[in-house]
Amino acid sequence: MTISRRSIIGASAGLLALPVLARAETKAPVRSNTSAFIAQDWRDHFDSLGVATIVADTGSRALHFWSADGSDYRIYPTSVPLTDELTKRGYTEIVRKKVGPSWTPTPSQMQRYPDWKPIGPGPDNPLGTHAMYLSWPAYIIHGTHDTRKIGRRSSDGCIGLYNENIAELFALCPIGTRVRVI
Repeated sequence: MTISRRSIIGASAGLLALPVLARAETKAPVRSNTSAFIAQDWRDHFDSLGVATIVADTGSRALHFWSADGSDYRIYPTSVPLTDELTKRGYTEIVRKKVGPSWTPTPSQMQRYPDWKPIGPGPDNPLGTHAMYLSWPAYIIHGTHDTRKIGRRSSDGCIGLYNENIAELFALCPIGTRVRVI
């Protein structure tokens, strides 16, 4: 059996392509509920940090938090409103906080879903374990028991977080924390 230069070059090219082909076959599928986590800087949104600052980025489905002195920066994956019509954008602040919140459908939700009823605290409550109410009526940053919603367009206007993340953020945010939804 004779080995030609041409067969050696062909075999070498094939061996070089193996890692690329192996990666292509094992590459994880793109998940529709993951966030791009677009970087944010608080200075692009506020003149100062105040008592604390939040930027909820509905495009990248991430919530950015900065402490009053800027030494603590955290980013959390979120759920965002289903449609642009349900998304309120602009500046607001946290005006009230509640552990174990109750949920009551808004008037617009009752028009769309007349069979919905209020739900008290617990595993069936769509607000999860903690809620931070914004100065906009019916807009809340809250937890969720349904972890499939995080990273997706799934809310009627609120910003949702995993329950463990909202508990952490709840402890960090005093009343008066400034919020911008973009």
